[in-house]
Amino acid sequence: MDDFAKLLAEQEKALESIRHKLALLPDLPGCYLMKNDAGTIIYVGKAKVLKNRVRSYFTGSHNGKTQMLVSEIRDFEYIVTGSNMEALILECNLIKTHQPRFNVLLKDDKTYPYLKITNEEHPRLEVTRRVLKDKAKYFGPYPNAYAAQQTKKLLDRMYPLRKCGVMPKEVCLYYHMGQCMAPCVKEVPDSAYEDITKEIQSFLSGGHEEIKKELQRKMQEAAEDLYFERAKELRDQIIHIDTLMEKQKITTTDTRDRDVFGYSVDKGWMCVQILYMRQGKMVQRNKSVFPFYGDAHSDFMSFIAQYYSDNPALPQEILLPGPIMAAEATASAGTASETERKSVTEEAVLEEQEVAIGAVDAAGGAEALQEWLGVKVHVPQRGLKRQMVGMACDNARVSLDEKFRLIERDEERTSVAAANLGEVIGLESLNRIEAFDNSNIQGANPVSAMVVFTNGKPDKKEYRKYKVRSVVGPDDYETMREVIRRRYERVLKENLPFPDLIVVDGGKGQISAAIDVLENELGLFIPVCGLVKDAKHKTAQLMIGDPPEPVSLPRDSQEFYLLQRIQDEVHRFAISFHREQRGKSMVSSKLDAIPGIGEKRRKLLLKHFGSVKKIKEASVEDFKPLSIGEKLATDILKALREEES
Repeated sequence: MDDFAKLLAEQEKALESIRHKLALLPDLPGCYLMKNDAGTIIYVGKAKVLKNRVRSYFTGSHNGKTQMLVSEIRDFEYIVTGSNMEALILECNLIKTHQPRFNVLLKDDKTYPYLKITNEEHPRLEVTRRVLKDKAKYFGPYPNAYAAQQTKKLLDRMYPLRKCGVMPKEVCLYYHMGQCMAPCVKEVPDSAYEDITKEIQSFLSGGHEEIKKELQRKMQEAAEDLYFERAKELRDQIIHIDTLMEKQKITTTDTRDRDVFGYSVDKGWMCVQILYMRQGKMVQRNKSVFPFYGDAHSDFMSFIAQYYSDNPALPQEILLPGPIMAAEATASAGTASETERKSVTEEAVLEEQEVAIGAVDAAGGAEALQEWLGVKVHVPQRGLKRQMVGMACDNARVSLDEKFRLIERDEERTSVAAANLGEVIGLESLNRIEAFDNSNIQGANPVSAMVVFTNGKPDKKEYRKYKVRSVVGPDDYETMREVIRRRYERVLKENLPFPDLIVVDGGKGQISAAIDVLENELGLFIPVCGLVKDAKHKTAQLMIGDPPEPVSLPRDSQEFYLLQRIQDEVHRFAISFHREQRGKSMVSSKLDAIPGIGEKRRKLLLKHFGSVKKIKEASVEDFKPLSIGEKLATDILKALREEES
């Protein structure tokens, strides 16, 4: 307990220092660097107004991911910039330099492949991941190496550029196949290479229909001249073009090259979809899925800045979604039930309404990006362009939904995972699992939650919520003891079914607290395991036994994925309940602090007006139907309006 008290004292001291620094923040754009107790930079962000953005981290409530970030902040620095654009560039550079673990990181080994026509006397067509200023021509990016290689393979058959890295002394097989002009033994004019380069550029920019017509004409001529083998080769090339381009989904009336972005968020993960439009047609798409910890739209903009800093082959126009469009996509899961849709909608709205991190000015972010990159960056509000961005957001939502539901819907695999997990931890059967998690912010409004998984699937009718009664302050162990005691006293009293396994969120301390209550107070011997999280707040290790010992479980196994889902679900349920309680307590405290307002009158006021905001906007006469006199009505309005000012 001495260590715990010491830790609390250190946290309070750090927060006091932070409060003094918050008062000195300027009303200027810039970047801020959040640090932990070791002085390590754990998050880098940008802001149009530093004072508003940085303060928002230390006021109000947060979602689970952001709460994890805030809990580790012990200090911060900031750098003032001359404009929002400079802040965007600086943020990108700082993220690359410091690699903060709470930032979205576009790793160097995730750069995208391009097709390149080399700038040589006898040029070659090759696939590369490095875009250099070498006067070569680059086309792309492609979503993966396979897509780039397949396109190169088709172009190699159609256009006779040299294939060899080092010029040989005699012609090779490609010359005899008609796929090389043999510059090793023949003089090839520059005009021939220029014509081929223009045709490749036209093909890759969406002009494949003209190329296909030319090939069809040549095929007809070859067939008429009885060169059937040549005609067959040309026919195969036409088939390859059709195969490569058949996945086109959308067409615009103009011929501009565009990159269309969309994103969706769920359970602390983000999926970004990029649709590549070339010559008005969609030719490729790419997706990236990763965990995020800050504001969703801000981290999305950070992803884009890093993406274009590593991929300088720019389109003519970039289309981006605003935060509201992304939230709509997140909430429109077509395959979900009505209840699930409502839950997803509420979570999405909460994510986008988080005052803690501040609303991101989407138009301002687009302007900064446009100023930096030198191409048009637009957040469309209507018409076909908005539909295109909506399509990208919908695809992102589907990809993210697929990530979470693909294995869950496979009932046989889920049941087998539960049975195998039972074998790993030494249980004959593992049908019912009850999992617990606690939630509070520095001890305020402490709550706990329990979820139940039966045969590997969530049983939502069995979920339970707990308001913590006896614990004062952020004491996770005592909270766990109280909740375990209350749950299993009721199980014994009402003869409810016992679980095969109890899962607690935490390590040795939480496991020991739960076992102590079960065995020494209630006389129950139910296996208890703990799920320990890593530095990134992700499920890292399973512990079980008394004393608790780690259980070796591969992170890519179905059993580990089942544990991860259980921990994510109980955490989501606990956080949702904590937000609900915190919102109620804020409303209660505002009215309860007014002399003459008790519980009965508070309920009457809220029922009549609907919210504190509407009470504040009312006149003295509006209180008369509630039998509240002029003096008390004046006191209520004065107290609420003074608090706001």
